[in-house]
Amino acid sequence: MSQSDLTRLARLFCIAALLLSGAAFAATPPPANGKFDYQLGGAYEPEADVAIVVRDRLASSVPGKYNICYVNAFQTQPGDAAWWKTNHPDLLLRQGGEFLIDPNWPGELLFDTSTAPKREALLAIVGGWIDGCAKHGFDAIEPDNLDSWTRSRQLLKPDHNLEFARLLVARAHGRGLAIAQKNASEYASMGATDLGFDFAIVEGCQVWSECDAYLAAYGNQVYEIEYSDSDRDAHGKPVQAESFFNSACRARGDRISVIYRDRGVSSPARAGVYVYRSC
Repeated sequence: MSQSDLTRLARLFCIAALLLSGAAFAATPPPANGKFDYQLGGAYEPEADVAIVVRDRLASSVPGKYNICYVNAFQTQPGDAAWWKTNHPDLLLRQGGEFLIDPNWPGELLFDTSTAPKREALLAIVGGWIDGCAKHGFDAIEPDNLDSWTRSRQLLKPDHNLEFARLLVARAHGRGLAIAQKNASEYASMGATDLGFDFAIVEGCQVWSECDAYLAAYGNQVYEIEYSDSDRDAHGKPVQAESFFNSACRARGDRISVIYRDRGVSSPARAGVYVYRSC
């Protein structure tokens, strides 16, 4: 065998090893400043100029669009609480024998990320959801509720969730999926550099004066949602909800994608409820 044959064989061996490890499947983030639609309350046909669609992990991806798969990665969905209580009660956070419920989202129970074994056990389940997103044509993952420690009555620490996030990032990247930071603006810099998030999906950052932190970390790959029921600022002062969206558009609309949605992120079929605007 000639030296050139040996070189070619070695190159093929390296490529095969990369393919087996999953490292060859590079994750591609969403198009910067691409118009997006947030469809968690029901899937529907997006407008023709929409480039990015976010849907629940149980929904179908949209051909010809960049598809982001929503996964509630740090707490349950309301309809899944009974399944978790029956099958994995040890992975749910408790205080005094009672499961902790997110006070902002009734029926959503917090995952217990407090130890490495529990994080690995949670990854076996949530990681399967991520694998399913890859299988069904999604391009990226949106793992919600990174900041669940803030609603854990101090039973969880930031490091618990950040370490679980690190596992989620590795799982997503191993499947060729990009992954977003969602929540916890104070960790945006760490999210982009140390944890390895590829972009950010942010809710109400205009309301909470958090937008600059995300932009500093992720540049123009921040995708902002302002809601039509946001009627008070961070200090509790009454404000017309649409003013947050208008202010966001003036401040950042030429650099990032900003949309205005109803809180239920519903479909157009819900006349009088559905709200969608973009800038």
